[in-house]
Amino acid sequence: MAKKNQQDRFTALYCRLSRDDEFSGDSASNQTQKTMLTQYAKDNGFTNCQYFVDDGYSGTNFDRPDFTRMIDLIEQNRIGVVIVKDLSRMGRNYLQTGYYTEAIFPDYDVRFIAINDNVDSANGDNEFAPFKNIINEWYAKDCSRKVRSAFRTKAMNGEYTGGYPAFGYSKSLEDRHKLMPDKFAPIVQKMFQMALEGTTCFHIAKYLEAEKIPTPRAYLMDTEGKYVANERVKHPYSWATTTVHQILSNMSSFTKKARSAKAFAE
Repeated sequence: MAKKNQQDRFTALYCRLSRDDEFSGDSASNQTQKTMLTQYAKDNGFTNCQYFVDDGYSGTNFDRPDFTRMIDLIEQNRIGVVIVKDLSRMGRNYLQTGYYTEAIFPDYDVRFIAINDNVDSANGDNEFAPFKNIINEWYAKDCSRKVRSAFRTKAMNGEYTGGYPAFGYSKSLEDRHKLMPDKFAPIVQKMFQMALEGTTCFHIAKYLEAEKIPTPRAYLMDTEGKYVANERVKHPYSWATTTVHQILSNMSSFTKKARSAKAFAE
């Protein structure tokens, strides 16, 4: 394939931060990475630099927006150098990472540098890269296991680990991991009562609409755990049958899990 002169191509400074990195306390924020890469590029004479940043993407997932864009540009012979903080920023799957660093990059004459791992393909400093990629993959699996374990422990201790609470509940102001019934709780109780009496989800929805009960989507939680009106919803009282069914199903599932957790604790 035709290859451009290295000076005609730009340098890609790639950053990635995942939720697992944040949980583990990894001090590799994307801003920190950008600062490190910028300084390295400046100190080593790399010009015409362009940032590629993926925030919130796991290293085991290679379908990342900016990573994909970077690879596309490499295949167009527009990138001559790729610089990352370390090999784990490229990815935490050793086979997939190795595919790019050992096959794609050399095929397109792309110089690859992982600063903290002392990897520079121009100097042939890649001998230990495969081993580091294996360690990175193990780290990703271990960290994911620890995250799941931590959430499981919190749940078994009765702590709420989700996002927005279910309709009828809000987060306690004293403890954000505790839920408490809010002003919509009686509405949920009424819905269950009607369902137990044989009322269909369709007719429950019509009842809620007639009573001008706002839908869950019509309200958002503010930072204090209070419901505030969502002005973007044009029909705040228009209940869908599926919404009613979802609330009843979610609450039934929630109750079963709570009983199971309580029994386990005892």
